[in-house]
Amino acid sequence: MSALANHAFAKMNGIGNEIVVVDLRDSKSAVTSADARAVASPAGIAYDQLMVLQPPRLAGTEAFIRIYNNDGSEAGACGNGMRCVLRRLFEQTGQTAASFETRAGLLNCWQGPAPDLYTVDMGPPKFGWQDIPLAEEFRDTRYIELQVGPIDAPLLHSPSAVNMGNPHAIFWVDDINAYDLARFGPLLENHPIFPERANITLAHIVDRDHITIRTWERGAGLTKACGSAACAAAVAAARLKRANRVVQVQLPGGDLSIEWREGDDHVLMTGTATFEYEGRFDPSLFAA
Repeated sequence: MSALANHAFAKMNGIGNEIVVVDLRDSKSAVTSADARAVASPAGIAYDQLMVLQPPRLAGTEAFIRIYNNDGSEAGACGNGMRCVLRRLFEQTGQTAASFETRAGLLNCWQGPAPDLYTVDMGPPKFGWQDIPLAEEFRDTRYIELQVGPIDAPLLHSPSAVNMGNPHAIFWVDDINAYDLARFGPLLENHPIFPERANITLAHIVDRDHITIRTWERGAGLTKACGSAACAAAVAAARLKRANRVVQVQLPGGDLSIEWREGDDHVLMTGTATFEYEGRFDPSLFAA
């Protein structure tokens, strides 16, 4: 039987990014991709990311967190999910800072400038084509050769590429709502240029301090918010010298404050986390 059967969970969201948090730090059992898919089945819980806290592997960290998309695939990072984890931990322990290990590396987190705000240090971005990764060499990933539509009149073209814990491609547009992202998002996510698939974002630079985005998330689909995409868009805009290193990013579910810190190249994301309800997983979800 699955480690999740009859186990407690918290349903939360990070500005509309639907999150399920499960604390397995007192268990040696592992969660599988099949378990994650079962949770997201029609009989289960609709979510974008499942955050599974496992016993810490590194001294000084609270947990090793495995992050599952609703298709059962694993993500390297989930900024919105991390804020949900932080809220749960801080409310239970009274802490105001914590460190976690994920597949993307060590994440340091702390209470934000207000009681309902939480900050996650997402680490430094990666721009090398092999680090994103891309299937072929691009010396300059501020723009890569990729387009949607006819060669002589592409609908979208020349996205910026960056790894922000996950691979991201950011298409610069005048109106993020003028495109059918649900239609071409899956095609671009699985384009051969992205050997590990990619998050696909439409971004509009309102001014040097404000960016609006919509994202098709790798393994999750069209979501109301993607924290790593907000970070990737902010960094890519600053790289193009079209935005400042501290910006507000507006997503369909709400706003995030993003700072690409000059001192150490780390990207800081600050936003809210909302608790919805607690429950236990129905064992019948995992009976198969």
